[in-house]
Amino acid sequence: MNKKLKNGLIAAGAFLGTAFTVMSIIAKKQRDNDKYKNDPYEQNPMYKKRVVFVENENDPVNADGKRGHLEAVGESDYTPTFYEKYIKRGIDITLSFGGMVALAPVYAVTALAIKIDSPGPVIFKQKRIAQQTGYFTLPKFRSMKKSSDVPTHMLQNASKTDNFTRIGKFIRKTSIDELPQCWSIFKGDMSIIGPRPALWNQDYLTAERDKYGANDIKPGLTGLAQAHGRDELEIPDKAKLDGEYAQALKKSSWSGLKMDIKVFVDSVKAVLKRDGVVEGGTGEIHKQEEKVSAE
Repeated sequence: MNKKLKNGLIAAGAFLGTAFTVMSIIAKKQRDNDKYKNDPYEQNPMYKKRVVFVENENDPVNADGKRGHLEAVGESDYTPTFYEKYIKRGIDITLSFGGMVALAPVYAVTALAIKIDSPGPVIFKQKRIAQQTGYFTLPKFRSMKKSSDVPTHMLQNASKTDNFTRIGKFIRKTSIDELPQCWSIFKGDMSIIGPRPALWNQDYLTAERDKYGANDIKPGLTGLAQAHGRDELEIPDKAKLDGEYAQALKKSSWSGLKMDIKVFVDSVKAVLKRDGVVEGGTGEIHKQEEKVSAE
């Protein structure tokens, strides 16, 4: 082997090894200091509970546009499978670390573009639903002029560009806004494949997912619902797809691996074709079709 090439490979290996070690230390420190895991007052009261959504007109409108709240109807005693704990987790660590390294230029360019485009932070964080209905903090590249704990479909005039920065529309269409979640995957809050994490106040979606056991598993960067409809799906349809994925994951290691490969490939296709990305959010295509029919 050429001496220069050998030295280059050694240097690259040393750099990657050092980077991995440093990032692992930072991730562990963040896990140890995670208020949602360590502070009982910050934890979701529905953590590790089986839940249902109870409609109540006296409750405020939640992030799903419904009045009601969650009620516990039992305990969640789910134990992750060998595939989830070791094989899938190993894949998550490897791919998320590799992704952050390989996409470093994309991170840098996107951050610079956001900063130039509009005042405000490059990254914004939201409280989201974690595995077994806990909480975690999800980071995203900021695509809107103002960060919000409200889904896109709940914003006024969400289909108009007024709510988004100039670069925001592009990074949402290409899903670049989701890339900071590679850190959440590396840290262990998320997986590459899994149900997209709901906002902490999307009670209806959380309850619908619980019907199919989808809250038992880690949320993901992309999931079966993301690959087969994304924004145009109604919440019950989205929850069924998330449940279908969860059941395949729980069935066996081979079943889980096959499903993960399928979702990953289908997600790449969907992103390349920009399928299912509709400003206005959940069920928006269905609403638009109904409007056209009515006219």
